[in-house]
Amino acid sequence: MFRIEKDSLGEIEVPADKYWGAQTERSRRNFPIGDGLEKMPEEVITALAVLKRAAAAVNFLFLPEKMTQEKLLPLLAACDEVIGGTLAAHFPLLVWQTGSGTQTNMNVNEVLANRANEILGRKLLHPNDDVNLSQSSNDIFPSAMHMAAVLAVEGRLFPALDGLIAAFARLEEENRDVLKCGRTHLQDAVPMRFSQEISGWRSALETDRKMLQAVLEPLRALAAGGTAVGTGLNAPEGFDRAVAAEVSRLTGSRFEAAENKFHALAFRDELVFAHGALKTLAADLMKVANDIRFLAGGPRCGLGEITIPANEPGSSIMPGKVNPTQCEAVTMIAAQVMGNDVTVGLAASQGHFELNVYMPVMIYNFLQSVRLLGDGMRSFEARCVSGIRPVKEKMRQNLEGSLMLVTALSPHIGYEKAAQIAQKALREDLSIRDACLSLGFMTPEDFDAVFHPEEMV
Repeated sequence: MFRIEKDSLGEIEVPADKYWGAQTERSRRNFPIGDGLEKMPEEVITALAVLKRAAAAVNFLFLPEKMTQEKLLPLLAACDEVIGGTLAAHFPLLVWQTGSGTQTNMNVNEVLANRANEILGRKLLHPNDDVNLSQSSNDIFPSAMHMAAVLAVEGRLFPALDGLIAAFARLEEENRDVLKCGRTHLQDAVPMRFSQEISGWRSALETDRKMLQAVLEPLRALAAGGTAVGTGLNAPEGFDRAVAAEVSRLTGSRFEAAENKFHALAFRDELVFAHGALKTLAADLMKVANDIRFLAGGPRCGLGEITIPANEPGSSIMPGKVNPTQCEAVTMIAAQVMGNDVTVGLAASQGHFELNVYMPVMIYNFLQSVRLLGDGMRSFEARCVSGIRPVKEKMRQNLEGSLMLVTALSPHIGYEKAAQIAQKALREDLSIRDACLSLGFMTPEDFDAVFHPEEMV
């Protein structure tokens, strides 16, 4: 059931049915932390495999005496298997490991070397000398982090965000003629169209998307080529640019060589900047979800101005109760993302001299935020937003009872008199019209000529 693998520390037993080697096995044994679920994200493993494929192709051009065609072809095939996800069971390591990600880099190196040798039919490729040729964990792992972050936002977050924006746009168009009472400070405000309220939600998400697009740009710089401390030791000149070009070709997304490799290894500011935009999106989703659940509150004792889909029973004791569960899920996701942002920021501030050594936990939290936001928005759009309907009669009743309609009279009788009307109407439970006429501030004809709530929007 085991085979013997060897590294610089000596021999160690490795499961016979796994492609990983000695360094992976040592990490697997040395970090028995948590329940085993906090594994290195598959997006990072895929990004590393793409980098290894790109590096192999570039090494074949730059160092053909070391990366021969005999080595190249099975290595490329092994990389493609990892990228395709068929070797997922061979990457067991947790986030809780060395802060440089070295053990995950070696996990990928060992799996690729052993699988390539199996494809070749003999032991030819070495995980360090061949798969890791012209590389160091110190430059390859942060490169994989940047790649995984960009590709996750582009592939998982943006489609979900675009779908939610489109759903709000449709809802906005459907409700252009629906009037309602606006609210500020949780108090009645002047009238507005329901479509105008929805447009605020839509515009916030569109702004978030623009900011997310902008923060991806710094992440497109890859540290590959810097090797151990940023000097590029043991990597051929031009390796960095060639790898970035090949990675761009393989992923279909644009990447480039980092201009300053010392910065690219020692600092993680780009990831902090990008996660800040994720936190911004989370904050806006929190606000939108809360607006929706308050507007849907009731159905009889709350605002009750909209209905949302009834997805499941809401109580184990109160028959017929239905809760705004999709809104609650979104707000919990937002809270998690805000917590993740603290971890990312704190981790980026650490590490000393030439390397940040908190990288695995940073990318773990970043990718979790992307996954939660993406999946949460898809569910929110499909199971809540797409089913929002206005309760027009309730909106009309609330609007007609709003004391802030008195604002329409301010240009004609002044702020002070208008305030007296509102206070009298509230105190004596009168309509704005009756309060105004009883105070003698306007004649019935003058009041009716200027008091048109539908024109206040």
